[in-house]
Amino acid sequence: MSKPLSGPIAALDIGSNKICCFIAVDDGEGVLRVTGVGHQVSKGIRAGAVVDMDEAEATIRSVVHAAESMAGETIQGVILNLSGGYPACHTLGVQVAIDGHEISEADMRRVLAQTDVPEEPNGRAVLHALPVGYSIDGTRGIRDPRGMFGERLGVDILVVTATTGVLRNLTNTVSRCHLEVETVVLSPYASGLATLVDDELNLGATVVDMGGGTTTIAAFLDGEVIHVDSIPVGGSHVTSDIARGLSTPMIHAERMKTLYGSAMASPTDERQLIDVPPVGETEAVSPNHVPRSMLIGIIKPRIEETLELVKKRLADSGIAKVATQRTVLTGGASQLAGLRDVATQILESQVRIGRPSRLRGLADATGGPAFATCSGLLTYAVRERNEIALRGRTELKGPGGRIGRLGQWLRENF
Repeated sequence: MSKPLSGPIAALDIGSNKICCFIAVDDGEGVLRVTGVGHQVSKGIRAGAVVDMDEAEATIRSVVHAAESMAGETIQGVILNLSGGYPACHTLGVQVAIDGHEISEADMRRVLAQTDVPEEPNGRAVLHALPVGYSIDGTRGIRDPRGMFGERLGVDILVVTATTGVLRNLTNTVSRCHLEVETVVLSPYASGLATLVDDELNLGATVVDMGGGTTTIAAFLDGEVIHVDSIPVGGSHVTSDIARGLSTPMIHAERMKTLYGSAMASPTDERQLIDVPPVGETEAVSPNHVPRSMLIGIIKPRIEETLELVKKRLADSGIAKVATQRTVLTGGASQLAGLRDVATQILESQVRIGRPSRLRGLADATGGPAFATCSGLLTYAVRERNEIALRGRTELKGPGGRIGRLGQWLRENF
């Protein structure tokens, strides 16, 4: 059981299409209740990375101020997401001698403490180091070794890395807003914590977080994330395809995608006409109508390409058979009509659209797939985790921060 958190906690989701802030408090029953929400169109961010620090800073300030005004609270730190930076993962194995005695909590802390996560080469930084499975004397697949006996206790550590420059630029931009970054969480990991039910977490499921600039992937099994990946394609690429294909401004392309777009064709598409404002025309000199089938013909190939890339990445990872029987689509781009049916065909999996399910106080407008990551960041804050303290991350997750204090309390009591 989690210890109630004192005071409000805040999550900041910095995406390519929108920036969002949730402020929440513990309702006394171990469930967070959202008291403040702020969100607006993202500026200065592309593919999950900062491209204009001043614009990004101004947007973050505005969003956080809106959430604080609604909550009636002033926040000092945030839990931050990362959707760019080309995340990748690999697994490390560590073993310690236990000399045949009963495995205790102290032994588990000792094996985790001896995990030496090496420095990443080529400008990459360690984002997460998560225990994903234990072994005793070579017997693998043990979820909780406490109370068991053996000679050697082992643990597999999933190490998640990202590009150092992207990570630092993101955290520095937030710091310029006079906010402490308490921890950074990979977007699909957070989305999975928000949208997956317990059976999906335990039996195996893959979260595909379809954002504006990137599509990120996290596979879960036995209650833990076991694989992460990223594809540099998102909903903004669909919008760009429409703008180029129909020679219309981006704002109108986004509107057409939202109102008339679909990932699947229908027999009536040819008969339905859509008004397409041309680029450079300040006034409609003459109507410019195109059949809806032309719009679908632009959207469908890009969606199919994205899903085929997801399928290939999962197949290459070697976890396709254990965690892809069920797929949960989330993120703003997952709301496209017909996407679930196309994903079911291409991924050969049971597919559903994931919405936040572990928070209270969310309105319908902020309870959809587009807000899954922000919700998951709050869930991460109270989730009972044993994440390993990483060297060189004091600027991201210092022991004085709320997440650091929570992690220390968990290590002392479990």
